[in-house]
Amino acid sequence: MKTLLIDTHALLWWLTGHRRLPEVVQARIADPETRVLVSAVCAWEIAIKRALGKLEAPDGLLEVVEESGLEWVPVEPAEAFAAGGLPLHHRDPFDRLLVAQAMERSTAIVSQDEMLERYGVERLWR
Repeated sequence: MKTLLIDTHALLWWLTGHRRLPEVVQARIADPETRVLVSAVCAWEIAIKRALGKLEAPDGLLEVVEESGLEWVPVEPAEAFAAGGLPLHHRDPFDRLLVAQAMERSTAIVSQDEMLERYGVERLWR
């Protein structure tokens, strides 16, 4: 079974059926042999950006994610600590924590952000 960690924009595009999510990504997420993890970081980022009026997200996001077959995962202390020690290739704290989680969990990350590859994580997008 392949495990993926999904970035916030990819999560929202998956949940809304947005066409910007590449077909290869859609197929992998939809594959019953794929375990798709959604970090608590995504919930945090969405809540903050919704409150600032910077994005829209489905009401009842926590339940919507669970009903979609994706799996919420917490941020573990080792992941938080690892994020703080990453090189400053990327200054977005949400993305840095997602990278640390992908590294600590030895999983690929679903993101359109090519910058994440500078950390040596596998990125699924094309």
